[in-house]
Amino acid sequence: MKEETSNNSRRKFLKSVGLTVGAAGVVSGFSLLGAAKAAAQEPGETVNLLTQDGQLVQVDKNQLRPTVTEPLTELQKRGREGIAGKSFVMVIDLSKCRNARKCMAACQNHHQLRPDQHHINVLQMQDAEHTAPYFMPKPCQHCDNPPCTKVCPVDATFKRQDGIVLIDNERCIGCRFCIAACPYSARIFQWTEPKDAEKYKNLTYNIEANVPQKKGTVSKCLFSADRLRENKLPSCVSSCPNGVYYFGDQNEDAVTNGTTHETVRFSKLIEENAGYTLMPELGTKPRVYYLPPKNRAFEFNGDLLNEENLH
Repeated sequence: MKEETSNNSRRKFLKSVGLTVGAAGVVSGFSLLGAAKAAAQEPGETVNLLTQDGQLVQVDKNQLRPTVTEPLTELQKRGREGIAGKSFVMVIDLSKCRNARKCMAACQNHHQLRPDQHHINVLQMQDAEHTAPYFMPKPCQHCDNPPCTKVCPVDATFKRQDGIVLIDNERCIGCRFCIAACPYSARIFQWTEPKDAEKYKNLTYNIEANVPQKKGTVSKCLFSADRLRENKLPSCVSSCPNGVYYFGDQNEDAVTNGTTHETVRFSKLIEENAGYTLMPELGTKPRVYYLPPKNRAFEFNGDLLNEENLH
């Protein structure tokens, strides 16, 4: 009778902190599976868990069970597999960006983002005191060696065979470990209800568009993976009026400019224009390449411009 009363008390405690037997959490020092196996050897001991709402709680090890994940839907399976035979890359020509921000607006409209949320942002840059400033669009780098995917405890973020890094918000528990791991600050967290939540609430979740968005989950640039299924360029690429973006398939060695629709050899474009990636010393191997801001097509018009910069 005492044992039954004790078990009931534990169940009530778990429910009070938003957990159930078998629920996923973040364990300090070892995995949930390891904790479950150790329970029989160390009865009565507790472990610290982080709940989805950010509360640190203590739970008896005897109550821990390995997480049972739901079967993947067809959209989830397709989204995780990617497009066979493809290896997507993006090239950003910094000499052509004039901060029109059409890319940002198109991305926000496509992915149910508010005006203050960015999957891609245009930054004002100045490399040294006496160098001229310029504008730099910065999306997710879709690294070949992504640190974000390695820290996710529930396999919510992953890298596909075609090079794209995605997030499955049906699995995301909002721990934000991936945000901390990303050296490019490419991810955002949905602290509040997404834009037009009522409008999108009855749509089937599409992992390749990350729509509908969900409060309490992480979101990021997707290279508009759903548009790639239809042989279309990403929203940011096709909406730019100034020829900043190229996008294509490295396996075919071909990228297309979103403004002029000209297709060129990817390797030649990078080689002849001194293309580079951000922070290569980190070993993340980004799939986004930049062309230096040389022979700029437009005068810089931003907050960094002043008389000292012109000397």
